[in-house]
Formats: sequence, C-alpha cells, structure tokens
Amino acid sequence: MCHLRQFICFILLAFALYTSLQAQVQAQENLSLTTRPTSPFSISLETLQNQIQYTFQDVELLRRALTHASYSGENNRALSVLGEKVIEGSVSLQLLSKDIDISPKDLSRVIMDLSSNVVTSCAADGGRLGLQKIIRVSRKTNSSAPAVVCGAFRAMFGAIAIDKSNLDSAGKVFLTIHGKGMQKAMAM
Repeated sequence: MCHLRQFICFILLAFALYTSLQAQVQAQENLSLTTRPTSPFSISLETLQNQIQYTFQDVELLRRALTHASYSGENNRALSVLGEKVIEGSVSLQLLSKDIDISPKDLSRVIMDLSSNVVTSCAADGGRLGLQKIIRVSRKTNSSAPAVVCGAFRAMFGAIAIDKSNLDSAGKVFLTIHGKGMQKAMAM
C-alpha cells in the first residue's frame, strides 16, 4: 500500500512538472510570435522602417499611414494632411536656415514651386521607398497612382509626428529621405 501511494505521488508530481513545462514552452512560443513579424505586410513595414531609419513606437500608426481610403475607413487621409504640413514646415525651416533674409515673397514662391510639384516629387520619393508595393488599397484602386503613393508618403511623416509627439522628428526623417530634392529647390 505504501508503494502504491508513493507511485501515485510520483505520477502526480511528474504530471505537474510536465504541465508546468508545457505552459512555459507555450508562453515562450507566444512571446516569439508577437515579437516577429508574421505577415508579408508586417515584414514590409519592418523593412520600410529600416529604410527610413526610424522605428515606430506604435507601428499601428505606420499601418494606418499606408492604408488608403479605398481599403478602410481607418485610413491615411488625416495623417497625410499633417504630413503635408510637416513637409512645408521642414522646407521653410531649411530655406530660412540657409538665408534668414529671404523675402516672404521669395519664401512663398519657393514653397509654392515645391507644392506645385509635390505630387510628382513625393510620388517619386515614395516610389523609391517602394510604397506602391506596400500601400493597402481596394482591388479597384491602382496602388502605383501618383496621388495614392504621395498620400501615403505624406501620411508617413504625419504618423512619425504623432509617434514622437513633435514635428521636428518627422521633419528630420523627411529631410533625410528627400534631401537631394531640397538641395535643388534651395538653389533656385
């Protein structure tokens, strides 16, 4: 009888240890799944963050920045408006840093010249980053259309501004990506 009790206690102890180890293994697997991108879209977002040399604290902001209105009601429209203001502010800051005595008329002219080419310019910058391959759009929408790529490009800077709670960080990322175009504009 004593051996039977010892055997039952041994079996219960072994079962408890086995169950505990299984729970730890499952928790570790769940942790590794949450830290690694699992979908092609998530992998693309990670790659994009490496390209722009900015890592989002809240990657959902980047997801939204790369979601067109044709795809979801939770889309990049508002972020694009903010991003446009970040870009204009960054351009103004760069121009004034180069020439503090620039006339308001000349400053406005250069900004207007840049703005008139903004769809082509930001679509080209977005294309270099491969945004047309990442943007989530409906089946009926062309993800390579300049307005779609430009909207996502601008929204990315709006998302950075919100992620960092300041416009400066977003402007710095913009200037890093668009720097060569700025050199030409500032030479005007």
